[in-house]
This record gives sequence, C-alpha cells and structure tokens, in this order.
Amino acid sequence: RRLFFDTHALVCLLEENGFTTQQSEVIVSALVKIMNTNVDMIYKDMVTKVQQEIALQQVMSHIGGVKKDMIILEKSEFSALRSENEKIKLELQQIKKQVMDEITKVRADNKLNLNLEKSRVKELHAQQDRALTQTDRKIDTEVADLKTMLESHKLDNIKYLAGSVFTCLTVALGFYRLWI
Repeated sequence: RRLFFDTHALVCLLEENGFTTQQSEVIVSALVKIMNTNVDMIYKDMVTKVQQEIALQQVMSHIGGVKKDMIILEKSEFSALRSENEKIKLELQQIKKQVMDEITKVRADNKLNLNLEKSRVKELHAQQDRALTQTDRKIDTEVADLKTMLESHKLDNIKYLAGSVFTCLTVALGFYRLWI
C-alpha cells in the first residue's frame, strides 16, 4: 500500500501546532488506518481487468448465442411463410380451375339452349319470330348476367389474391421488423 502523503511531515506539523509527539503519531496512525479501511472498501467494489475481460467474454458469448437463435428463428419463420404462400397459390389455382369449369359448363349449356331455340324458330315461322326475339333477349340478358357474374368472380378472386399477398407481406415485414 502506498500513502499519498508524507506521514512524518504530518507528525512534524502537528507537533509544531502544539501536539506532543505521541499524540501526533496516534493521530497519523488513526488517519492511516482510516485511509486503509477506505481503500479496502473501494477495492472490494472494484473488479480487476482480468475479471472484466472474463465478464465481457461471457456477455459476448451470450450475445453470439442469441444471434444464432435469432437467425434460426428467422429462417424457420421465413420457410413457414413460404410454405403458407405455396398453399395459398395452390388454393388459388384450384379456385381458378373451378371457375373455368363453371364457365365452360355455362357456355355449353348456353350453346345447347341456343341451338334448341334456333331449331324451334325454323319450325314455327311467323309466330316464332316473336318468340325468337324474346328468346334472343333472354339469352342476351343471361349472357350479360353471366358476364357480370364472371367479372364479379374475377374481381373477387383478385381481391382475395391481393388480400392474401398483402397479408403475407405484412406478416413477413412484421417478422422482419421484429427481428431487426
């Protein structure tokens, strides 16, 4: 231990100011004990450079472990999103196929109905000219309704696709934001 003041000079100063040699030495020894006790207390609260480096290495290894865990979680979440996206694509393709089948079926039904109406018109001449125009109007209305329904289905499919894509993007961005 080093003292940062001259104890002998302090003893001499105390003697010059009226203390005896024994009193001066007792005061200086008490001051030295107090300083040593204070220094001991300070040293107890301090860490050595080696201890600090060990603690730093432990913290860095924990950070490395957490980083690895985060990378693993990010990859697994990304693959889960990818598989969910594939499922949605397959469902969308199935819906598209069903819509196309329905359109083909409706077209075939309309063609059949149209051919039946044409054959009846040829048989009935004058009276059936009016019936033909009425039938043509019905067919036009049905075709327009079917086109409207088809456009509505297309719009609904586009809405669901857009909603699914935006949902996937929102979830992906949310996870991305959480991990970064």
